[in-house]
Amino acid sequence: MNDGSAKTPIKMLHDRILCESDAEAGERRSAGGIVIPATAAMGARRLVWSKVVAVGPHARAVESGDRVLYDPQDKAEVEVSGELYVVMRERDVHAVAAGRLADEAAGLYL
Repeated sequence: MNDGSAKTPIKMLHDRILCESDAEAGERRSAGGIVIPATAAMGARRLVWSKVVAVGPHARAVESGDRVLYDPQDKAEVEVSGELYVVMRERDVHAVAAGRLADEAAGLYL
């Protein structure tokens, strides 16, 4: 029986990805150093970055360890072994930042 001290292994299914939840994702600091809380009303939706910890077998562009950009309003949170994670589909990811992408040709072609 698991006493909760060891991490439970998680296997993601289909195109789902599991990301670390950033507790300070909504809070930000202005150029003048003023802390703006996550509850402050904004005119536009703000996307957040998170680190991927697990991916399903059908995820094609995202790998474990990548940082992904997503809309926090489209997320589903889950608690696993006392830690908070975000579960989403790969199609809900707006961008991927990873060192492995530097070798690939990316950008706009005019």
